[in-house]
Amino acid sequence: MRHFACATLALPMLLAAAGAQGASSGADYPVRSMRMVITYPPGGNTDLVGRALAQKLVDAWGQQVVIDNRGGAGGVIGTLVARQAAPDGYTMLFGTSAGMVLNPLLQAKLAYDPFKDFAPVSLVVIIPQLLVAHPSLPANNVKELIALARAKPGQLNVASSGIGTPNHLGAEMLKAMAGIDIVHVPYKGGGPATTDLIAGQVQLQFTSIPAMMQYVRSGRLKALAVGSATRSAALPDVPTIAESGVPGYEYTTWYGIFAPRGAPAPAIAKLNAGIVQALRSPDLMQRLASQGAEPAPTTPEGLAKHLRDEHARWAKVIKSAGIRIE
Repeated sequence: MRHFACATLALPMLLAAAGAQGASSGADYPVRSMRMVITYPPGGNTDLVGRALAQKLVDAWGQQVVIDNRGGAGGVIGTLVARQAAPDGYTMLFGTSAGMVLNPLLQAKLAYDPFKDFAPVSLVVIIPQLLVAHPSLPANNVKELIALARAKPGQLNVASSGIGTPNHLGAEMLKAMAGIDIVHVPYKGGGPATTDLIAGQVQLQFTSIPAMMQYVRSGRLKALAVGSATRSAALPDVPTIAESGVPGYEYTTWYGIFAPRGAPAPAIAKLNAGIVQALRSPDLMQRLASQGAEPAPTTPEGLAKHLRDEHARWAKVIKSAGIRIE
């Protein structure tokens, strides 16, 4: 009788577990609201792109996608929140290149591993970065900048939003590949760096295209080049750094969707299909383009490869520059 009672008690638990698995892997998935963890506060570019994608998924599936903004520590806090979520297919991490590549490479004691703790779903967008200069700088393109820097080693400077940030590493990669000596000036955020650039206190800065468009168009700053492998549709007349004398240079940031490791494969496949379809819709493509973002949907395997390639590339830059954050 005792064995029968245990079996009777266990049966509802097994059925519930099977039902939960079915809710994540059946053809009717998703059957309830989902959560998208965004690792930055509301209102920024990361948040805007994430919300735009989430709305498309709501429209397609008829289920709410709750945005959970967990900013702080350069994306670490939000990434940890997503890692600790149940791997049931109902939590997505809106991951960034900083959170999934740079933080793990720079912070020895980081409490998550992007390869072991997360399952790739799809790359979302690639965001070309722009190299801008104060108008007084006697260089109008990267070739002239390299010549000037070689003529005046250590006399030019480039601002960043902080040590170990993407724009800092983009500058370090340019210095290494071009063989030039430019002084790095770290700020506490991109805003103060741009303010001093406009005032002529510093001479150069890498930053996102949307943040700089108004200053470039008004002549308060000048665009020297974009960091992407190809020219940006937002600034088609601005050359790439690679075509301007530094072959092979590529510096972009990106966003991608990840799930907690262990999420059901059918759920990941359904998520991937929904994201790919959303990113191919003309209205979302236009909206993303206005924010300087280029849709780049992939398979889960494609995002996994992208993550590996990015780790290998930036590990070399970080090692060469001797950057470490404890």
